[in-house]
Amino acid sequence: MQNYSRSYKAFLFDLNGTMINDMPYHIRAWHSILTDLGAGISLERMKEECYGKNEELVERIFPGRFSEAEKTAMGLAKEEKYLEVFKKDLRLIQGLHDFLHESHKAGIKIAIGTAAVMGNVDFVLDGVDIRHYINAIVSADDVHVSKPHPETFLKCAEALGVAPEDCLVFEDTPKGAECAFNAGMNCVVITTLHQPEEFSTNKNVIGFISNFDDPFIKNLIKWEQTA
Repeated sequence: MQNYSRSYKAFLFDLNGTMINDMPYHIRAWHSILTDLGAGISLERMKEECYGKNEELVERIFPGRFSEAEKTAMGLAKEEKYLEVFKKDLRLIQGLHDFLHESHKAGIKIAIGTAAVMGNVDFVLDGVDIRHYINAIVSADDVHVSKPHPETFLKCAEALGVAPEDCLVFEDTPKGAECAFNAGMNCVVITTLHQPEEFSTNKNVIGFISNFDDPFIKNLIKWEQTA
């Protein structure tokens, strides 16, 4: 784990796999739908492909096969399947509520930058009652190109009125960390789905955590308050 040597004015959070540990549910939902369509895709491959907008994911698996309307319909079917199974297990990752509270008290702005559709964002924010901590949201509905393109996090920074270099990103995937790098931002990785060795090429990663009770995180807020 690297040392940080500066303060940040904003924390930008990915949603799925970063704030809630739901990526296995997305992976299984997509795997079921794509298998029924004859994709012949393994769960491990599905894990690697589970990033970006729903329509982009379908296009990667079935290039040129489906219309935009058909890809959108598949995405909606996947979201229904995901919500049906995950809603009973909805909870924040350990320590996150306190981390958001302490960050808010310290005057750090907070945004969510996600490839999730806005309906899923609302499902989480209202389901775990954290909307009052969030200053800005950029969802799949707000960008032209998904991660690792930097548009998501750059729009977060713009909405907060904070320079990209003053933002710290929290992510759970290599593509998400790459998005942060492309936006000129450092990144902390939460290892809900991917392990540290999978981020060997992501030079902007300053630390790895398993949850938000990690001392690295707590020390970051304390350091912010005295910086």
